[in-house]
Amino acid sequence: MAVTVTAARQPPRRWLDEQLIGAVIPAPLPRPASPSAPMPQLPAALPSAREPVDDIVFDVARPDADGRVAARALLWALGWPSGHRLHVDVTGLLLVTARPDGRHAVGVRGALPLPVAARQLCGIHPHQVVLLAAVPARDLRVVHPSNTITRLLADLHATVLEGPSHAG
Repeated sequence: MAVTVTAARQPPRRWLDEQLIGAVIPAPLPRPASPSAPMPQLPAALPSAREPVDDIVFDVARPDADGRVAARALLWALGWPSGHRLHVDVTGLLLVTARPDGRHAVGVRGALPLPVAARQLCGIHPHQVVLLAAVPARDLRVVHPSNTITRLLADLHATVLEGPSHAG
């Protein structure tokens, strides 16, 4: 009977020859301190508004298909209850004032009607955002069409970004 002897498997020779060595990290070279970056110039302050901002209440709304906008906070700030008679003037925006002989009235649910002719003259479309501003000291509500807001903000951004710190 022959006995077969198998030798235990030995790891490959390359494993036995490898050794770990400490990492070699060169000493950092001395560097001169970098000059600090110049601070950007702040844009010039914008001129103050004619009315103090504290006296104006803003809201954003979307007219429904019939041209009604709801902004109860502004109606409350103006003290206009439902049924309150209103007059609407068009000057590129809609100026809504309280007048006993007004042709329009605040709705039962606090909706402000925007007449169709006035909406068309100002470019106000259903479901398009409008900015509403109430000026209680003047008993006035202003409806700004979105195209007016876009134009004003574009002009403001152009003015602010023209400064030397923002030049391209």
